[in-house]
Amino acid sequence: MSDILQEANPSSISECCGDNLDPRTPGVCFVTLGCKVNQTESEALGQLFRNNGYKVVSTTEKADVVVVNTCTVTNTGDAKSRQTIRRMVKAHPDAFVVVMGCYAQTAPGEILDIEGVDLVLGTQDRGKILEWIDQVRREQQPKSSVHTIWDAKEFEELPLIEEESRTRATLKIQEGCNKFCTYCIIPYARGPVRSRIPENALSEAEKLVAAGYKEIVLTGIHTGSYGEDLGEDWNLARLVKEIAQVKGLHRLRLSSIEPMEFTPELIEIIITTPTVCPHLHIPLQCGSDAILTRMKRPYTVSEFKELIHRLQGLLPGIAITTDVIVGFPGETEENFQESLETVRSCGFSGVHVFPYSKRKGTPAAKYPDQLSNKIKEQRVKDLMKVAKESHEEYVNQFLGQAIEVLVEWVNSEGIATGHTRNYLQVHLPPREGKPWESGELVECVLEESYLRLP
Repeated sequence: MSDILQEANPSSISECCGDNLDPRTPGVCFVTLGCKVNQTESEALGQLFRNNGYKVVSTTEKADVVVVNTCTVTNTGDAKSRQTIRRMVKAHPDAFVVVMGCYAQTAPGEILDIEGVDLVLGTQDRGKILEWIDQVRREQQPKSSVHTIWDAKEFEELPLIEEESRTRATLKIQEGCNKFCTYCIIPYARGPVRSRIPENALSEAEKLVAAGYKEIVLTGIHTGSYGEDLGEDWNLARLVKEIAQVKGLHRLRLSSIEPMEFTPELIEIIITTPTVCPHLHIPLQCGSDAILTRMKRPYTVSEFKELIHRLQGLLPGIAITTDVIVGFPGETEENFQESLETVRSCGFSGVHVFPYSKRKGTPAAKYPDQLSNKIKEQRVKDLMKVAKESHEEYVNQFLGQAIEVLVEWVNSEGIATGHTRNYLQVHLPPREGKPWESGELVECVLEESYLRLP
């Protein structure tokens, strides 16, 4: 569940900004917890509401409909979701409240029991949300439309997102996961692998480029599994090759890919296609073979390191980020030291560090040798120190070099913020004469001051 672990932060909540429309237009507001897949789905549903006469408003404005998109990657995610639902019900007592997402899929009954919730959707049939709202309003009875995720057979198409910003667009190409790592609940929330029909993915990529987007990020629940359900003709490598050829596309970025899914074909496309960004997220999860086995991860540390060093040799300067879970049940001090050494030896540009969180419904939650929070907290600190050193070492090699920055936003003081092709966040000081513009591609020499806000 690499994409989930890469992006998810159960305490992170995104709230849609308001549209400037007629105040008599019905309003809908979204609160989204968790990963970028959730973010993408909320944005698509926001477009669906717009297409049907609604305006998207902020959570501080009057809303006729409130949609809470939940996370369940950890028990903390569940608690955050419940707190957020209750907060939104209290803030909008007259609104129709919809709860959807991963927590809704795994525990619809718990959510329907929360007073003020009108409709519970899971991770399917989101495209029918307006129909469900109309039905519940007619029947005047709270309802759950959640059904078993294992019945899902096809990728659910949602509306093309049409925003004013024309910088980076996320293109979801895949849903579900067939792997069952012992710590992960996501297969139970998202179901089996369903790949998007390639023609639909390509068509959306073309529309996004035509709309002015400079960069497309391919994402999914388990992105590297793309094509598993489409037969022998399609896989991730072929889709990347096809999308990279879309005329006018400046950057194509790949989200998280599991280490065992880097086929020779995919590696060849990554290193030979200029449009593909030299930035990969490859989840390690643990740098100890003993713990990887307990996690049910299908690779060894030596296999992982061989892949990393091969990619770095084929494409010097490539940014490789990763995930590491510390404090997994049974992790000894020796196991943890092995993880530290593995991280040191890989030259990562960034490391996302997660303390293990017991997740009800997963095998690891029943393991008897759970570690204390105190041990996990200390190990997080120790690994974060190594991660910071690795990041600084990676960044320093680019100081004084010419880089390309895609400007994503400009603040009131004229400072532009954006990312390089290898995903370094850069802050450019105000430009004399013509101000920076969102969506602008800028060539500059990287200075240390650009890596932090003034």
